[in-house]
Amino acid sequence: MRFFHLSDLHIGLKLVNRDLREDQKYIFAQIAELAKEHKPDAIVIAGDIYDRAVPSAEAVELFDDFLRMLTGACPGAEIMMISGNHDSAPRVNLYRGLLKRQHIHMIGMPPVREGEHIEKVTLADDHGKVNFYLLPFVRPSMVKEITGTDEKGNNLSYDETLRRLILRENINAAERNVLVSHQFYLPAGTSAEEVDRADSEIVTVGNIDQVSADVLEDFDYAALGHIHKPMKVGQEVFRYCGTPLACSVSEAGQEKAVLLVEMGEKTKVQIQALPLHPLRRVRRIRGSLSEVLMMPSEDYVSVTLTDTVDLDVLDMQDRLRNAFPNLLEIRRETERRADYRAAENAARRERDPFELCLDFLGELLPGEEELLRDVMNTVSGEGEEG
Repeated sequence: MRFFHLSDLHIGLKLVNRDLREDQKYIFAQIAELAKEHKPDAIVIAGDIYDRAVPSAEAVELFDDFLRMLTGACPGAEIMMISGNHDSAPRVNLYRGLLKRQHIHMIGMPPVREGEHIEKVTLADDHGKVNFYLLPFVRPSMVKEITGTDEKGNNLSYDETLRRLILRENINAAERNVLVSHQFYLPAGTSAEEVDRADSEIVTVGNIDQVSADVLEDFDYAALGHIHKPMKVGQEVFRYCGTPLACSVSEAGQEKAVLLVEMGEKTKVQIQALPLHPLRRVRRIRGSLSEVLMMPSEDYVSVTLTDTVDLDVLDMQDRLRNAFPNLLEIRRETERRADYRAAENAARRERDPFELCLDFLGELLPGEEELLRDVMNTVSGEGEEG
């Protein structure tokens, strides 16, 4: 059994100020060519199909084109996808039953009521069945009717919620099982702060959405989405494939790929990264203005200037845009700004403390200014006696 593992398409994304539609169309055509070459039995997309819950008409059209490319390149393949945290679950879930007849499984909603279960698609080869469990992005509040709450009636943690959802599936360990999921999984014993996150990812306050990867141990492979950098989660067979295109400057230099997963008999899994080559790379360039202008490029570029002298802002911008037509941003290093702050702090130290307090407090009521002066004199007097 062979399948492609993709995730985090983020169709409709803008990179800083650049529309990526042309770049996404280019990379989708490349993925379709890889599908035509390798002929997978299934293609899995592990969430974040769109960048926004309500995608633009252009984004929907591009996704439609991508599906047509995939079905044309690999007409016998089952195409399976789930909603991610950027998607609208009900929108992705639309026409779920109808599309299933066309071998396209768009699963937007997790089980939310008694009697509902994680969507399971079963394929077969010479070694028997392969069960794909398609679990969209889950918030504890979405599924509490079937997972329950804690002793105080509060929502369960993300970790406990995922455990209960998976436990109720009664997974047959004798068969080969694949989980398709869009959550923040962490290897056991790893803290969320140790994971290198991209600027384009949504990070929850306190990382409350983290789930320990030991919940995945019932599966022969976990096709994960949510983290934008390719990453293993504790085991070789628990994988984030990463985005097919860089979605932020923080992903500059990352090599992107489609994962080709080949499952033999039980526990025999081989994984191959099929490289993707973007129309334009995301790059960081650093140096003085004269140095940077000697490195013109059509790529998406973030420029950091190291000049210590003042530059004509308009002239600098024009020259950089001529050299880099897909310029994303211009940054200046902060050494000189630090000097300004130091001078400003020195000036403040020379001012009378009473004046500084007035600046901080603003306009005072009648009598308060005199009270403030008395307090400061008292504090000052105690300091001198000490």
